[in-house]
Amino acid sequence: MDSASKLTVSELTELIRRRLEDGFPSVTVEGEVSNCRPASSGHLYFSLKDAGAKIDAVMFRGRLRSLGFEPRDGNFVRARGSLSVYAPRGSYSLVCEEMELAGAGDILAMLDARKRKLAAQGLFDEDRKKPLPRFPETIAVVSSPTGAALRDILNVLGRRAPGARVIVLPAPVQGATAAGIIARRIEQANAWKLADTLIVARGGGSIEDLLPFSEEVVVRAVAESEIPVVSAVGHEIDWALCDFSADLRAPTPSAAAELASGERGLALEAARRAAEGFDRAIRARLDRARLLLRPFEAQDLEYRFRAILQPRLVRFDDAKEALVDNLSDRVSGLSKRLQLAHAVLQAGSPKAAMERGFSVVVNAKTGKVVRGAQDARAGDRLEIRPLSGKIAAITEESYG
Repeated sequence: MDSASKLTVSELTELIRRRLEDGFPSVTVEGEVSNCRPASSGHLYFSLKDAGAKIDAVMFRGRLRSLGFEPRDGNFVRARGSLSVYAPRGSYSLVCEEMELAGAGDILAMLDARKRKLAAQGLFDEDRKKPLPRFPETIAVVSSPTGAALRDILNVLGRRAPGARVIVLPAPVQGATAAGIIARRIEQANAWKLADTLIVARGGGSIEDLLPFSEEVVVRAVAESEIPVVSAVGHEIDWALCDFSADLRAPTPSAAAELASGERGLALEAARRAAEGFDRAIRARLDRARLLLRPFEAQDLEYRFRAILQPRLVRFDDAKEALVDNLSDRVSGLSKRLQLAHAVLQAGSPKAAMERGFSVVVNAKTGKVVRGAQDARAGDRLEIRPLSGKIAAITEESYG
């Protein structure tokens, strides 16, 4: 063994690092994402693999913000970056600068699998859908504050619902952080009861651009919203999974504004036409009533009134006279009976008997009335009560 050409481990690793990093300053690799693990620092560590090999990869936090999707295990991606050697472990990895899903077919397959999963959980059921208020007082819009979609919505609402209040909840509509922010805006609108109707919108774009609106966190936030949600993602041919969980799907942002606002002008016009029809109907009835009343002059009306009222007045007078006569006879009979009863009472009155000379004799000691000779004994003190005054007496002898 030639010791003159020996290398230390660090020297050999350094040679390898230079060869690799200098030899592959920029490479584009396609492969399947596996072992995807976001770090607390915000960096994303994962592996790219195919049927025969695997390479470690990393994407730093600053680059992750520009992604139009959230990398997951199983995604087939195309990544561009450079090779880097980590000397302490003697390993090499791909430092990704850019990454995109490798093909629409893979994205559609991923979305289809997610759609089946969420549908199985009932998030797309029709009985969950809520009706939109016809004339909402406040409409909230979750969208990019600088996008054309928001301008279209505001233009339509300004024309169709000038009295409605519009609240813009700003959110990015693409990129790795978009889905989380969109979901938080929907949750905030519900927590603070900001609106009667909620529009979630963005303009058209590629299937990758629309991916945030198909993320599970957004689909669930839309499905769980107590405020009715109109989904307006992309143009007519575009779609996202939040379309299925929303209460109503609009083909464009402008159409969403029309559906959410209702046509106040048309409603006011309909109300005006109804009022005019009601006025015409009332006027027609009044004219007909005037025609019917025209033959009746004031004198005729008085004559007709008297002809109807006079017989009834005569009947009323007759009834009154009969009632008075009956009452008089009744009172006279009752008066005679009362006088007779009074005479009977007077005849049986003790006072009347005493006026005829009768007196009441009472035992002075016991206070009992002496009704017979047996009630008094010799020597009893008696009290004789004539009609007026009292007479004291002593019994000398009683005969019974």
